[in-house]
Amino acid sequence: MILTVTLNPSVDIGYQLNTFELDGVNRVETVSKTAGGKGLNVTRVLRLLNEDTGAAGFLGGSLGNFIHAQLQELGVKDFFIEIDGETRNCIAVLHEGKQTEILESGPEIAEADAERFMKGYRDWLEAMDVITLSGSLPKGMPDDYYARLIAIAAEADVPVLLDTKGELLNQALRTDKKPFLIKPNEDELADLLGEKPENLIAALHAPIFAGIEWIVVTLGAKGALVKHLDTIYKVSPPQVNAVNPVGSGDSVIAGFASGLVRKLPEIELMKYALSMGVLNALEEKTGHINPDRVEWCMKQMKVEKVC
Repeated sequence: MILTVTLNPSVDIGYQLNTFELDGVNRVETVSKTAGGKGLNVTRVLRLLNEDTGAAGFLGGSLGNFIHAQLQELGVKDFFIEIDGETRNCIAVLHEGKQTEILESGPEIAEADAERFMKGYRDWLEAMDVITLSGSLPKGMPDDYYARLIAIAAEADVPVLLDTKGELLNQALRTDKKPFLIKPNEDELADLLGEKPENLIAALHAPIFAGIEWIVVTLGAKGALVKHLDTIYKVSPPQVNAVNPVGSGDSVIAGFASGLVRKLPEIELMKYALSMGVLNALEEKTGHINPDRVEWCMKQMKVEKVC
């Protein structure tokens, strides 16, 4: 089983408007409401790939109940911890080719709840083949929480795919137990190194990355630079007309998790995982792919060894 961890989930609400009237009344007919958060995007793609999937984090209140219900509909094993606080809303207003977002910060997590999650996590690891940790931490949680989760998984020999940024990523990389895979973009890579690297390839050999088996630097429509052990590859995707690229990075994480469970060889794994990002960009829904197009996309992927 693959466990996706979303510690700060949300109900994502999308309003589609032809025009947006500031300081006025806006009536909307096209509304979408989905279980949101980077880790839950990973969850949806994994289920579309027919992977046995569990999801964990913190949920509370009526919005938490909404997410519980969506997980049940998806056929996902629900490991979420109940808290007293209310799960957050995140609103996106799509208008005139623009997207205006209103993001709630979410509930503050009590120390007792954080420890309760940690205890459950130790127990769940027994049934897990891969763990994904995605997104931000809710208020009240220490910056080293992901690092602690990675260390616990390492004790159980379960690989962790980490998709976060800033101090959370920095903390996770400055400990003895490393994540199995990280997926920074160019800006996040620069943030880690303290400056924008002149040479991306050389940057991937920086001491901070020692001990990480896979480093995937996403480059948007240009694909990705991928370091596996000591070898670096450039993965180039087919050129497509993107419909909605939001969630493509999460879909790539789902692709790596699925590919690892399927024990795909190195080159095939890269093609398979990066294909999920392309396929997500072709769909209107965030964290969604058409599994019937995976083989087509993989055949279009080009992998070149650069050093």
